[in-house]
Amino acid sequence: MIGAVGPGRVTRTPLRLRPDPRRVVTRLFLPGQELMGNGESRAAGVVDRILALSDDDVAAALNAVLTGFGSRHRQFRATLEDHFRIVAHRLGAGAPPSSERRLLLGAFFTAEYSVEAAAVCNPSIVLHPDQRGTAPGAARFVMSLRGVGEGHISCIEFRTGVIGADGTVSLDDPGPFLVSGRPAETVYDRELFRGKLAESGDQGESAAFVLDSLPARFTPGELDRALAGLKAQGVTHRGVRTTIDQFREIALSNYDTEFPDDSTVAERVLLPTGPTESHGMEDARFVRFVDDDGTVTYYATYTAFDGVHVEPQLLETTDFRRFRVTQLTGTAAKNKGLALFPRRVGGRYVALSRWDRESNAVVTSDNCRSWEAATTLQSPERPWELLQLGNCGSPVETPEGWLVLTHGVGPMRVYSIGAILLDLDDPTKMLAQLSAPLMSPDDSERDGYVPNVVYSCGPLLHGQWLVIPYGIADATVGIAVVDVAELLDRLRTETVVATGGP
Repeated sequence: MIGAVGPGRVTRTPLRLRPDPRRVVTRLFLPGQELMGNGESRAAGVVDRILALSDDDVAAALNAVLTGFGSRHRQFRATLEDHFRIVAHRLGAGAPPSSERRLLLGAFFTAEYSVEAAAVCNPSIVLHPDQRGTAPGAARFVMSLRGVGEGHISCIEFRTGVIGADGTVSLDDPGPFLVSGRPAETVYDRELFRGKLAESGDQGESAAFVLDSLPARFTPGELDRALAGLKAQGVTHRGVRTTIDQFREIALSNYDTEFPDDSTVAERVLLPTGPTESHGMEDARFVRFVDDDGTVTYYATYTAFDGVHVEPQLLETTDFRRFRVTQLTGTAAKNKGLALFPRRVGGRYVALSRWDRESNAVVTSDNCRSWEAATTLQSPERPWELLQLGNCGSPVETPEGWLVLTHGVGPMRVYSIGAILLDLDDPTKMLAQLSAPLMSPDDSERDGYVPNVVYSCGPLLHGQWLVIPYGIADATVGIAVVDVAELLDRLRTETVVATGGP
C-alpha cells in the first residue's frame, strides 16, 4: 500500500468502470483536418471522386455502410443526411445527386469516435433530477465521467445508478447507443464579453463600439448586426478585423446544446465544440445547486483545453438534456479545479479555487461567472501534498460544516484524497483537516494511464453515507463509501486546525 489508511475508514466497493472502446459516436470528418486540426481540407477532391462513381458502385458501397454501421447508431441515415448537407456546397452546378449518392457522400464525411478508447476517469456524482420509482431510503444518481479518446481528446459522458438505504451502490446498463448534442438557440451576456475582451487586452474603441450597441442579453443575430456595423466603420476605427475575430471566438465558446427527448442520460455525450475546448473537456465537477428561492440547477465547472491553454468553463442544466456552456472571467477563474458550493452563502455564490496552481482557496461571486480575489485557506505543508493541493469536487453540507474532499500530490507524483471542514457561515475559515490521507492508491490501483492516482471530482452525501466515485490511475473508475459521522469524528480527533493547534 502507498500511504495506507486505517481499517474500516473507507470501504471500496467492487464496482469498476473500465474503458469500453465500443462506446462510439458519429462526428463530422473532414479529410485533412483530422483530430480537429487546422490543416487544409481535401473535401473538394473527395466529392468529385464520389460523384464519378457508377450507380452500381454507389449502391454497393452504401449497402456496406448501412449494414456495417446502421445498428451501431441511432438514426444513422439522418446523420449521414446531415453531414451531406454540410458539404453540399462542394457539389457545384448540375443535377442534384440521388438519395443513395447523398447518403454515401455523407458517409465519406462521417467517422466514428470512440469516447473511451484510452481511458475513463474523473467522476463526479449528484442526485438525479428524476427520483420517481426509487425504493424507500434509496436515491437515483447521475455520475459524470471524463472519457479519453483518440488523440487524448476528452469529452463528458454520464452513467446512472442507485444508492440504497444501506449504502450499497448499483449502476444501470448504459444502453447500446451514444448520442452527441445538437446546437440549440443561445443568448449571450454582454458583461461576459466585456470581461473576456478585457482579459485579451482588447478594451479599445472598436470593442466599445460593439458592446455599446448591444443590450445586456443579446442573440447571435444581434451580434451579427453589431459586428456588421463595426465593419462598416472600418475606415474610422483601428483593429476592426482583430476585434471582430475576438467577438466571434467568444461567441463560439459560449453556446447551448441539447439531446433528443428519446435518449437517456447515460446515452448522452458532450463533445468539444467551442475553440477554447477543441482539445478536450476535462474534470467536470457537477453540483446540484439550490438557490434561495428553492430553484434547482445543476452546474458543472470543467477544464477547457485548446491544445495550449487551459481555463475553467461552466456547464448549466436543469434536466441533463439541454446544456448551456459559458466562459468565466476574473483572476480566480484561472487554472484547473474551480468547484461551486451547492448553495449561496451570505447571498453570494461561493467556489473553491486553485487559482495559484497549488493551494486551496475560496472565492465568491454575485453572478456565478465572474470570480475575483481568492482567499487562500490551505497550502501544501505535509509530505503527501507538498507538490500541490486541490479539491476533489464541490463541498458537502453537514451540520458541523462544509465537508470538502481534497487531493494532494506527494513523492513520485502520488495523488491521495484528504478532507477538510469549513465553517458554514464563513467558508474562508477552515475548522479542521485530516492529518493523513483518507484514501491513497492501494496495490490494485497503482497501474494505469497515469500511475499512482486516486482522484475524485465530487462525492454525494446520502443519509449517513458519503459516496465517493474516484478515478484510478486515470484509467478506470471505482466507488468508495464512508460513514460520514465516522469521517467527521475522525476530523475532530485527528485534525490539524488552521490555527495550528490539534
